[in-house]
Amino acid sequence: MEYDFLLDLALILLSTKLLGMLTRKVQMPQVVGALLAGLILGPACLGWLEPSDFITTVSELGVIVLMFSAGLETDIKELKKCGVASTIIALLGVIVPLLGGWAVAYFFNDNPDALLQNIFIGVILTATSVSITVETLKEMGKLSTHSGNAILGAALIDDVLGIIALTIITSFADPSVSLAVVMLKILLFFAFCGLVAFLFIKFVRPWMNSYRKDLKRFSVLAFAFCLLMSYSAEHLFGVSDITGAFVAGLILSGTRRTPFMITRFETVSFMLLSPVFFASVGLKVTISSMGPSILIFTLLLLIVAVVSKIIGCGLGAKVTGYTNMQAAKIGIGMVSRGEVALIVASKGAALGLMVPEFFAPIIIVVVVTTIITPIMLKLIYKYQAAHEEELIVPTTLVARVDEKHAIEASALKTAFEHADSRQEREREERLREYNKKYGLNIDKDMFY
Repeated sequence: MEYDFLLDLALILLSTKLLGMLTRKVQMPQVVGALLAGLILGPACLGWLEPSDFITTVSELGVIVLMFSAGLETDIKELKKCGVASTIIALLGVIVPLLGGWAVAYFFNDNPDALLQNIFIGVILTATSVSITVETLKEMGKLSTHSGNAILGAALIDDVLGIIALTIITSFADPSVSLAVVMLKILLFFAFCGLVAFLFIKFVRPWMNSYRKDLKRFSVLAFAFCLLMSYSAEHLFGVSDITGAFVAGLILSGTRRTPFMITRFETVSFMLLSPVFFASVGLKVTISSMGPSILIFTLLLLIVAVVSKIIGCGLGAKVTGYTNMQAAKIGIGMVSRGEVALIVASKGAALGLMVPEFFAPIIIVVVVTTIITPIMLKLIYKYQAAHEEELIVPTTLVARVDEKHAIEASALKTAFEHADSRQEREREERLREYNKKYGLNIDKDMFY
């Protein structure tokens, strides 16, 4: 048996953590550091690590857990409350980047499967990761503004639209499948999800909310449910496994045990699965293959990635009654692609929807958009401060976000308290056994 995978794993965990800390130090998300770790250790730079079956398998599990966690953290009630404005912003924020990405890829790709591959580039650009935007707005005290609320609401809907687009395009990856069959399978899949959700709400959720014993079993059952939904989506309906994972998270969201489950999955993801996934994306990049045409493609794709979100989301905001300044801030806030685009790109590469030469440009686009989004946000708010002040509006969406963070913190505190209590009981039990065995009467304060 080969044990090289242990060394590979240790290198990935150490490098992603160290570089993640460095990027965090300069107020950038740690995902950038994890990407850089894969680029540095992989064929693009030092060549110490190569993609392997083990890394591929763990990274696939990592992306499933990431999407499951995203579903858990999505509030379906807030999706309904976001209103027409956020829906239009999200819709145009998907359509414009989709067309822009397809147009750029059209001029650089003449493969036999070019149509699907070019559309998939557009699908990648539809992704939005607003975690860095939310942190930036909170830091500036602007999260509870009209534009901050619009960004939050549009981001929630954007995730759902992106998942639907990914499901459709990946279903077309098999040339033997007709359009009618693809659409029928997608409809059957969502009907199946609706049935599962109904059964869960009717029978399982009441039990979860009332059960007060050991909560650890909920995490195990939730993970099993996630894997079953992922398998069913891929094997039975031909839908992406990460779509099944996302829907599984949506079904389990909103229960009293959801914050507890979120903390557990965040721990597993942080310790192992996420670092391996993000590093594996960097390992797939080969900079040597980037000729002049690919460099031009990268530059154009980056420009389109930034401009299309600003125009698409900004136009949606303007149509729904926002001022020019607010529309600009909403568009800029939706620019960051982050881990969402990486997940989509990685899935497409595995299905043959990604031209290998286009992978490195996608990584560059993700890193650059993630870095420049907070910079542009701070600049536009600084410009606004010299002209007008946006009103703070305490809406239910922001209140819900703050409440979610408070619940997560409370769940984490409770988990530590339970761990300390269990450790104390085990210590007292050992002390009783020790005193009984040796005929002593040692006080617990003297027993270590």
